[in-house]
Amino acid sequence: MSQERLPELHELEREVMAEIWSRGESTVRDVLDGLNARAEKTRAYTTVMTVMSRLAEKELLVRRRSGKTDHYSAAMSQDDYEERRAAGEVADLVDAYGDTVLVHFARSIQQLDPERRKELRRLAGKKPSA
Repeated sequence: MSQERLPELHELEREVMAEIWSRGESTVRDVLDGLNARAEKTRAYTTVMTVMSRLAEKELLVRRRSGKTDHYSAAMSQDDYEERRAAGEVADLVDAYGDTVLVHFARSIQQLDPERRKELRRLAGKKPSA
């Protein structure tokens, strides 16, 4: 997975990724069945196949072919995805607003419960995922 900023997931992409993160390696049929078991609106096989193919092109899914069947797995954990997305969003805000956005973050942190601030300091000290 390259170090460029990760794309935002749209609604169906989020649903597909959530299914993959919960199942592990899956086929299009596995994901389709999982989505349709919970959905009010039934998804078409070709729709889910297209979304999964595009997620693989975006390097969020890894495709492995076995015979005529494609098996997909997440290129990173959900936590890693969220960490990298958040880092990209913060970088975008800092690029756009500079110190102003950092002042707002600092003020927001100061308004938090002391235990929450302590936990955030602990998390900030952890090395980010690669």
